[in-house]
Amino acid sequence: MKFRELAAALAAAAGLVAITMSSVTAAVPSPTPGELPGYNISATYVSGVSSGGYLANQLHVAYSGVFSGAGIFTAGPYRCAGDFDYAVRAQTGCMQNGTRQTPAQLADQTRSLASSGKVDAVANLAGDPVYLYHGTKDTTVDQAVNDDLATYYSDFGANVTYRKNSSAGHAWVSPLGPVACSDTASPFINDCGDDPVGEMLTVLLGTANAAAGTLNGKLVQFDQNAFAPGGDANAISMDAKGFAYVPQTCSEGASCRLMVALHGCKQGYSYQSFGDAFMKDAYLNEYADTNNMVVLYPQAIPLSNAGTTNPNGCWNWWGYGSDAAYAWHGGKQMDTIVAMVRKVSGGSTTPPPTTTTVPPTTTTVPPTTTTVPPTTTTAPAPACVTDTNYAHTTAGRAYQSGGYAYANGSKQKLGLWNVFNKSTIKETSPGYWELC
Repeated sequence: MKFRELAAALAAAAGLVAITMSSVTAAVPSPTPGELPGYNISATYVSGVSSGGYLANQLHVAYSGVFSGAGIFTAGPYRCAGDFDYAVRAQTGCMQNGTRQTPAQLADQTRSLASSGKVDAVANLAGDPVYLYHGTKDTTVDQAVNDDLATYYSDFGANVTYRKNSSAGHAWVSPLGPVACSDTASPFINDCGDDPVGEMLTVLLGTANAAAGTLNGKLVQFDQNAFAPGGDANAISMDAKGFAYVPQTCSEGASCRLMVALHGCKQGYSYQSFGDAFMKDAYLNEYADTNNMVVLYPQAIPLSNAGTTNPNGCWNWWGYGSDAAYAWHGGKQMDTIVAMVRKVSGGSTTPPPTTTTVPPTTTTVPPTTTTVPPTTTTAPAPACVTDTNYAHTTAGRAYQSGGYAYANGSKQKLGLWNVFNKSTIKETSPGYWELC
């Protein structure tokens, strides 16, 4: 476990990417409507600010077998709001320095959830890179709460880098931010004269190439309903529209990383007239182009109806909408986002040309009596089958236990056993199925 505070000279000391502030310009392509395709994804990370930071932590902890690290701006520890009096504790104990459970208590509860299968094994968190950021002028989320998040992660042996010497207000901090560093004001993207996004990516990826000056990728607009329970994203306070920034190299089949980037309250695309401000100014697309990284931008919306009060379009980190499973497997927003991740990670959209793998017949076909290889060596690769987890079980590809579906043979968990959650599996030997 490695736990360190970043000083003012962190960028130079850690060898982080330097930037020329005068050359930084905001850019984002116009959205191109279409389906969310699959790419050649080698590792997946999650980042977020404020409510998106809380949800980023929830995703990392609950699905630590999926996410390899997290970058979190101004948020508290996992399930800080608990499982009763959610909203009251969220506002008093998890945003301000009120009564709340200690990081050690929350860590013990997380271990219990893992032992019951509600979250992935906590051993996955050991060694994971985590970047945390909190500004000294942030009065929305108290620093003590962010300190608890650092302590919580350290309890599991995560490799924590904690930046808390900036004078930032409550915001995502980026060289493209239109808000003064110490302010807390819409669009909640501040410029503090440095590059925390580059710091974060260097921590998470291990190294980060300098950000691009001009974007070469595309912004895909896709239907989030396709991934939500019952096909209704609005019912769980999520927008019908989601977005993904895809560099040209990734669309052409290169091995790429995936970053799930979660906006904060009042930052969603459909919140009043906010639009693409977070996607434009977060400074992730510029790094995506030079570091082979797809950026997935899920979207939340305001919602006020029976059982749900979320007027500011926040992500669900206190259990609104009567979603008792909000922070573990089965949490409606989290499972919807994980379904998106699995779709994006479904493989390259541009497989290599077949001509490169078929040798000339004149040089490679020996006499048939001596050179016909066993059929097992020439059989095509197992085909990936995408279907609902319920359909997988009825077709004999999986079985259900405790409300979850598991692949036959490998026993890999596929997710909730229902007609909404989908997974992609392949049969690698008779009766033995595993995730693609």
